[in-house]
Amino acid sequence: MDINKLREELEFDEGCIYEIYNDHLGYPTFGIGHLVLESDSEHGEPVGTAVSKERVIECFEKDIESVFADLERNLAWASELPEDLKLVLANMCFNLGITRLLKFKKFLGALESKDYKTASEEMMDSRWATQVGPRATRLKDRVKNA
Repeated sequence: MDINKLREELEFDEGCIYEIYNDHLGYPTFGIGHLVLESDSEHGEPVGTAVSKERVIECFEKDIESVFADLERNLAWASELPEDLKLVLANMCFNLGITRLLKFKKFLGALESKDYKTASEEMMDSRWATQVGPRATRLKDRVKNA
């Protein structure tokens, strides 16, 4: 998978902020959508605390490694998908986490069956699609046109 392309997509969708901020749910976050964890040196630091570019890259790489491992462990069949659909799944997993992504049973079933039209419809039949708006529409169009 083209990690640079995925990083560019996620920077567009998530933004890239070099300080701690509260995400839309109020959780401390920085970089490319990196949720501050208890194990992070930034844990407990106030909103507005600067974070270096190197640290943002380090956390992004760890987050992506986790996404790839989750997809491989839970959706091994996805490795056979066209490259662009792998990127869509990785984008969704990054945004939702594997636990919530796995709840998209009809979407994943259609994707595994290579019924991309149905998969694109099913991914939009969710609260996620209304929450992320244009992101969901862009990803849906890529699945539909695969």
